[in-house]
Amino acid sequence: MLNQICLLARRAGDAIMDIYHHPDTLTISAKADNSPLTAADLAAHHIIVQELKSLTPDIPVLSEEDPQPWSERQHWTQYWLVDPLDGTKEFISRNGEFTVNIALISDGVPVMGVVYAPVPDVLYLAEGKHAWRERGGQRMAVKVVNTDLPMVVISRSHQDAELADYLEQLGPHETRAIGSSLKFCLVAEGKAQLYPRFNPTHIWDTAAGHAVALAAGAHITDWSGKTLDYTPRESLINPGFRVSSF
Repeated sequence: MLNQICLLARRAGDAIMDIYHHPDTLTISAKADNSPLTAADLAAHHIIVQELKSLTPDIPVLSEEDPQPWSERQHWTQYWLVDPLDGTKEFISRNGEFTVNIALISDGVPVMGVVYAPVPDVLYLAEGKHAWRERGGQRMAVKVVNTDLPMVVISRSHQDAELADYLEQLGPHETRAIGSSLKFCLVAEGKAQLYPRFNPTHIWDTAAGHAVALAAGAHITDWSGKTLDYTPRESLINPGFRVSSF
């Protein structure tokens, strides 16, 4: 099934790029939380949800663009968790740092994940304890790498004083700002060693990247040391967390 999910992520990415290549037709609206919504988000959403419902009719789908109420989600033990366009702000600013995220959650754990970045045409995929990067028709395994001078990846669009204080106390390191779930993937492939996050994210922002980083050997925990968990709960907001190779 993993290869089918990869093809689905690419199909969604193609729909996003059709709109990306015609910025003069782009319309932007605001959701209830004032986050931006574009036709690209919705196009990818419809493609992914329709295909997942056909592929696995017995597994519910939770997508950012149409989240079910708690009363419907509370008894789920397995479900697809989807962010059709992660990094809408990056899409709007046209820096290429956005992704399609699809994860399969089982008993609170992301056991399969696909992260596709359409602009560089790079796809990260994971199942169980195996993670890969696919580019130019070639697929290669990835794993975390530790270095004496760690690379810390931080959000391009969401930085705050708490993060600044943390970095100041961290010790020698390098820093790179990048959008979307690509931060998880950089840790997974050894190009970064740490991704600290203090301000809010939604569960669909992190699940697919979490699956990739976890399969590559990374540790993903909240700031009290507990594993980031996707067991259904009423709130769709994650606690703060850290993704690290150590």
